[in-house]
Amino acid sequence: MAGHELIDDAVTALARHLPADAVDELADGLAETYARHLAQGLDPDAAARETIAEFGEPDVIIAAFVHQSPGRRAARALVASGPAVGGCWAVAMVTGHAWSWPVPAPVRLAFGVGFLAVVTAMVFAATARRSYRRTRIAGAAGLGLVALDAAILVGAVLLPLTFTWPLAIATGASLTRLILTARVVPRLLTG
Repeated sequence: MAGHELIDDAVTALARHLPADAVDELADGLAETYARHLAQGLDPDAAARETIAEFGEPDVIIAAFVHQSPGRRAARALVASGPAVGGCWAVAMVTGHAWSWPVPAPVRLAFGVGFLAVVTAMVFAATARRSYRRTRIAGAAGLGLVALDAAILVGAVLLPLTFTWPLAIATGASLTRLILTARVVPRLLTG
């Protein structure tokens, strides 16, 4: 810690909301800036206030980190692209008479519940404004999305379906999303 109560309080507030490595870097920057202000002749209280003024209040710093978080950005991209992929599947299912597909009702229900859970989690992460932890939900939601896309692709291959152009577009859209999401998820789970 920097040695002044105002700065120590700011670091404590940041530590409650941000990843430890980010807090460590911010704490170092606050300490260096505080020391620089002291070396310029400011008294400790003025140096601490000036340091906080340069960096911003903890709420402002937290909001900036949340806004730029990888989880929030990934969730926003997936939420934005979801209707296009979903629309492709809607057309494929209507033209392919999905109501007649030999899929047991419990499987349909499980898929629907999983879909709603993933969409809810993605929207929750995408709309985060003040909670960095909330943006990290995107990692788990991304895993769920990969599982849903994989399940529907496996179903499209294993079910005795007539291969149509809407089905080809829908499978291509899901496969593309699956690959892109699978590439991002490990960073979201560890970041």
